[in-house]
Parts: sequence; structure tokens; C-alpha cells
Amino acid sequence: MMHESSATQSIMTTMNQSVIMPCEVPYMEDRIPLLVLYIMVFIIGLPANLVTVYLTFHQVCRKNFLGIYLLSLSVCDLTYLFTLPVWAVYVNENHVWPWSSMACKVTGFVFFNNMYISIFLLCCISIDRYVAVVHAIESRGLRHKRVAALIVFSVYLVVGLGHLPVFMMREGDAAEGSRRCFEPGQNTATVTGFNYARFCIGFCGPLAILIFTNRAILTNVQASTGLQPHQKVKVRYLAVAVVALFLICFAPYHIILLIRAVTYHFPELQKECHFEHHVYTPYQISLGLSTVNSAINPFLYVLSSNNIHEEVRKSMAEMCSKITLIPPSTHSSQHNMHSSKSNSGPALTKEDEMRTASPVSG
Repeated sequence: MMHESSATQSIMTTMNQSVIMPCEVPYMEDRIPLLVLYIMVFIIGLPANLVTVYLTFHQVCRKNFLGIYLLSLSVCDLTYLFTLPVWAVYVNENHVWPWSSMACKVTGFVFFNNMYISIFLLCCISIDRYVAVVHAIESRGLRHKRVAALIVFSVYLVVGLGHLPVFMMREGDAAEGSRRCFEPGQNTATVTGFNYARFCIGFCGPLAILIFTNRAILTNVQASTGLQPHQKVKVRYLAVAVVALFLICFAPYHIILLIRAVTYHFPELQKECHFEHHVYTPYQISLGLSTVNSAINPFLYVLSSNNIHEEVRKSMAEMCSKITLIPPSTHSSQHNMHSSKSNSGPALTKEDEMRTASPVSG
């Protein structure tokens, strides 16, 4: 009997060792930070991007070349923001998806697709500012609206095609099983390759472009004799802020993607549930942090422009004159005509070239 009992215990031990227990994921740890992030970003970003869409649309109508990039960025960020209430409900429900699988896939597609469209449009804006400031003479006649529209269309098309596999991923089948929507699942070779690509193409490449273009713009402006010393100081702070904001918003998420990709090559870490126990919560918070960029972009690239300030002042003046039924004076009309002419062209002043390539100074 003792021999049979020992044999039975040995068999049970062997069976327990052969069965891999699923890793427990701390879903509730990120609830409060993510809800705060999503709600704040939505409250700030929604009105800011709506105003920006209105203002940049008028700039595009006046044949402003840069306005096409800025309008596209605002529309992209606005679409991105509309997914945040959905994710907030999902997080608040302990990461249980209450809708269909298709709703999960569409939301995931819009979220991740627009994140990288926004990143590449930021690169387009910085490259355009670099060309306009550093190669001002050579770029004359080359910056056309059709070229900008074609570039924007290409960015949307390439990024969209790259994210089509979202609709075929098992992580999007939220109506089945535990009803999870695009939670980081098993670290397969395909997921690892996708993470490496996102880190290199979606983060390192754009970061290198932003650093190079802003450094070149800064060097050119510092050597310029047409700007005052305080303007040069402002340009320096703004150029640094562009790169710093990009790093704050996107570096944590992409570094964790790289860590997860590297972890795939060490199976013992996967068996010990290393990602679920130590990386999952920072991963989710870093993903939420990336949404901050969509709320800050309007203040960085649009609302800091002198042309936009003039546009707002004229709109407010016209509104006040209509309310009070007082027609604008001749001097005011001449001033508005002069401002309209100065704003209608595709080229901005050199200080505005820098302002639109850098964050607002306040």
C-alpha cells in the first residue's frame, strides 16, 4: 500500500509539473492611473483639437502649405481621442470588454493606427520646417499643397495597411472566453517581430528625424542676424521641448515593447510569468501616457503660430462688431485686408517657421 501511495504521489507530481498554470494578470492595478489619464486627455484634447481643426482648415483654404499637415494631424488626434471613452469603460470594468469582437478590433485599429499616423505626421512637420528654414532659397516653389496632400495620403495608406492584421488577431476576439480586448497575450515570433518593427520604424526612426531637423533649425536660427536674442532663446527652448515631449509620450511604451521582444528569446522568463508580474502594469500606463501627445499637439504646432493668433483676433473682432452692430473702421478694414494678404501665402515668417515646428512658449 505504501509503495502504491508513493507511486501515485510521484505520478501526480509529474502531472502537476507538466501542466503550465496560466499567469495571473494584475488588471486592477492600472485602473485609477489609466482612468485619470484618459479622462484628462479627453477633456483637454477634444476642445483643443476641435478649435485646431477649424483654424487649420481656414489656413488650408488660404493655400497655406503647412496647414495641410496641421489639419491632418488634428483630424488624426481627434479620431484617436474618440477611442479614449471606450478604453476608459473597458479599464473600469476590470478589463472586460462589454461589446462585440468587431467593436474591439475597430477600436484597436483606430487607436494604434492613429498613434503612428500622428508620429509620422510630426516627422513631416519637422522636415517641412527644416526645409523652409535651413534651405529657404532652394525650397522656393517646391512646397505645394498637392505634394503635402500626397504625402499625407501616403502616410495614412501605409500605416493603415500595416495595421490591417489587427482584424485577424486572436487578441481582438473579445466576445469569446475571458472577453479581453487586445491584452498582451502569448509572446510569439510574429508578435516579437512586430514589436521590433514598431520600436525601430515607429520610434527610433522618427526620434532621429526630430533630433536632426530641430538641431539643424536651431543652429541655423542661432546664426541668423534677423532675430533678436530673446527670440533665439525662445527657439532653443521650443526645439528642445519638441524632442522632450516626444520622448516623454512615446519612449516608455516603445522601450517596454523592446523589453518584451527581447524576453521572447529567454523562455525561462516566460515560464516565470515575468511580464505579467513585473511589466504588465507599467506597459498599460505607458500606453496611456502615449495619448497625452494628442492633447498637447494643438498647443505645440497650431495655437502657437502668429498667424493663428491674428486669425483668432480678427474672428473675435468681427464677432464683437456684429454683436454691437458697429461697422469696423476704415483703418481696421485696411488692417484686416493687410493681415489677410500676409496670411494667405504658403510661406510664414522665419520666427513663425520655428514656432510651428516647436511647442508653444506660453
